[in-house]
Amino acid sequence: MFNKDLLNEIGEILRNKKQSVAVAESVTSGLLQAALSNAKDAACFFQGGITAYNVGQKCRHLLVEPLHALECDSVSEYVARDMSLHVATLFTSDYGIGITGYAAKVPEKNINELYAFYAISEKNKIVTCGKLETNVEEGLPVQLFYTEEVLKIFKGYLKNNHRK
Repeated sequence: MFNKDLLNEIGEILRNKKQSVAVAESVTSGLLQAALSNAKDAACFFQGGITAYNVGQKCRHLLVEPLHALECDSVSEYVARDMSLHVATLFTSDYGIGITGYAAKVPEKNINELYAFYAISEKNKIVTCGKLETNVEEGLPVQLFYTEEVLKIFKGYLKNNHRK
């Protein structure tokens, strides 16, 4: 289900640098946590994560700004940034990854396209963020797509910014 080579590369980079990562997710429903925990020697670099699926939990546990979160159904780059920064603090990790978005269309809210916002922080600073879009079938296939894409982005950042 998960790309083991990708996960093991991330793990190797983090272990070599003696650094760690934690994740805060909603749209991926714990898949980032499941993926990272399946890397070789995950306990040496993966601090853990939190799945905060609604506005209330994102505000309570990840200190997401509530007025903005309510205004956008807690799906925005700003929310992903808050999630990334605060999960790193919560789990005392060098890196934080935050992701929020839609894995299913919600016509009553005029959500007819599937997308997610992600952010990656390093030492209390956002180092990369963006929007993922997909035409993949709703549900688990979308969640798996977002999971792999964010992990690829994270690996790319690690490789480009942390030479051995």
